[in-house]
Amino acid sequence: MTSRRAFLAAGIGALCAAPLLPRALRADDAATVLTATDVHVSNYPTVEAVRWIGETLERETQGRVRLRQYHSGQLGREAEAIDMARFGAIDMTRVYAGALNNAFPLTTALCLPYAFDSVAHMRHALDTGIAQTVLDGFGTRDLVGLAVYDSGARCFYNTRHPIVTPKDLHGLKLRVASSDMFIDLVRLLGANPTPMSLGDTFSGMETHMIDGAENNMRSFHSSRHFEAARFWSQSEHSYAPDILLISRRSLDALRPGDRDLLIDTARASVPVMRKLWDESEGAARTAVADYGIAFNEVDMDAFREAARPLRDRYLRQPELQALYARIRELA
Repeated sequence: MTSRRAFLAAGIGALCAAPLLPRALRADDAATVLTATDVHVSNYPTVEAVRWIGETLERETQGRVRLRQYHSGQLGREAEAIDMARFGAIDMTRVYAGALNNAFPLTTALCLPYAFDSVAHMRHALDTGIAQTVLDGFGTRDLVGLAVYDSGARCFYNTRHPIVTPKDLHGLKLRVASSDMFIDLVRLLGANPTPMSLGDTFSGMETHMIDGAENNMRSFHSSRHFEAARFWSQSEHSYAPDILLISRRSLDALRPGDRDLLIDTARASVPVMRKLWDESEGAARTAVADYGIAFNEVDMDAFREAARPLRDRYLRQPELQALYARIRELA
């Protein structure tokens, strides 16, 4: 059986050896089949929203444009998916904004600690031009931003004890995504950041390689991390959203009308995703509460103050400062 790693290596190798024809061009004239990836499970709101995009495209084009989904990390981690989309080996991918910070600096403004006050603030800001500004920044590296999917409040959870102030994080080993900003944030708050894929986090907690992680409630439930980490602390330290991307080669290969339809449908999928998110997040919170997870509030002022030096350092960059100012004006 061919491993996922071998598949990815073969895909990139073939692209390097042959002309970089987009996948959409290689499909037959009768049906253009676009591939879409996500590390989340089949019923996750972002997966379902992209599935809705596929169903809409197929219906509106009478089957001429279709979407084939690979969820649950079937084609690799988010970092691999970004590279595969850039090279045209896959067409679309949904990734966490934190994984894009280093390559696409404007995404950092959406991830900064305490940039947003609430889900309502985040959605209002995204819908009032912030999302489009960030999406416009993707054209420089063979990708096109299609949509920004919000993903709730990121909070800390761990196997040891409740976290009320940053002092309670001291000495804990916490999984973070491969993002310089989140690594720096967790270190600044006093914990030991451990970059690790979402798929490896559960076993990391079970084997005591790490003590916990930070993520949103929906992922805490769908990844079953609640079975290992019994303490959830409502820090809401970031509302870092998810971003739906498409390969520039794949988008350009579509007929002009199909290209416009895809872009418009992706934008229309945002409220679809949000409705699914709100419903599933509430269900997830109920499920983990029934399992016996201990919830606690945190000293929000103490966390904001502890995170301020990192935020101020990033805001020395004029573009980020301007975007952050727009976000705060919409609070």
